[in-house]
Amino acid sequence: MNSPDIFQFTSASELAMMLINAIQEDQGGVGDVSSRLLISRDEVVSGDFVAREAGVMAGGQLLVVLAEIYSVCAPGVIGEAPAKVQVKVADGERFGKGTTLATIKGPYASLLGIERVALNFLSRLCGMAATTRLFVDAIKGADAVILDSRKTIPGWRRLSKYAVVCGGGVSHRMGLYDAVLWKDNHIAHIPLAELGAAVTGAIQSAASNFTPSPAFFELEVDTLEQFAEVMHCPLDYVLLDNMSLDQLREAVRMRNDAKLGLLLEASGGVTLESVRAIAETGVDRISVGALTHSAGIIDIGLDM
Repeated sequence: MNSPDIFQFTSASELAMMLINAIQEDQGGVGDVSSRLLISRDEVVSGDFVAREAGVMAGGQLLVVLAEIYSVCAPGVIGEAPAKVQVKVADGERFGKGTTLATIKGPYASLLGIERVALNFLSRLCGMAATTRLFVDAIKGADAVILDSRKTIPGWRRLSKYAVVCGGGVSHRMGLYDAVLWKDNHIAHIPLAELGAAVTGAIQSAASNFTPSPAFFELEVDTLEQFAEVMHCPLDYVLLDNMSLDQLREAVRMRNDAKLGLLLEASGGVTLESVRAIAETGVDRISVGALTHSAGIIDIGLDM
């Protein structure tokens, strides 16, 4: 696979601001007092970011940006030569325990000041990528793809979706603004018999209300009865929420028998133990909130 580009998910200015906020959170307006009391400003050292366990790389470009901006925003080191990072493992690549993911060289105090911020980002991003890869591997050979959701840490939406792509997943809509996904609460007020007409009318009105048009139109249904009412609407996707395997298979059969180009997405409590069986029902997409809301970190250390 081509190495994912973090700047397809966030801008350079947005990423820099996120990193600056993290540095300021760690150092306040004072700086790294521990290092300034003990470490010479003139001493230059190098260090290795080493994986303590296997995982999937995500965050190499972020490390480079972090090193570049640290010398212009960290109290006590402003004006120093920036640290230099060399990434050894490309984003999206698997790595084993003991792998050196990147090296960094610069003023000793700067490396100590950058350490925890760098590891907080790198460990969490690699954790999301590794979790995603587990789900992707679990459905290998099936036609379905693994998608993320909006169940992300506030402020981490774009980085989380980038990590999912590093793990081989597919990014769903970014937020409420770029695509339409009507969920159960959007249609709770609409009688079943009127649902199809209401959805079709809403889609047709989008062209005159939004420029550019939303990237896609998707509707969540909880029952096969709802699905039957909307399957002929001009939707791109229908999300089959919390349905049993038998219900998923029946929805796929209904779609196929009608020879519709509609794509079907399964969602709701998907686990590593259940995802293979879900993929084998014939659905096209499986969205998994756990990729971003429950992924653990990968243990990574900075060895000087």
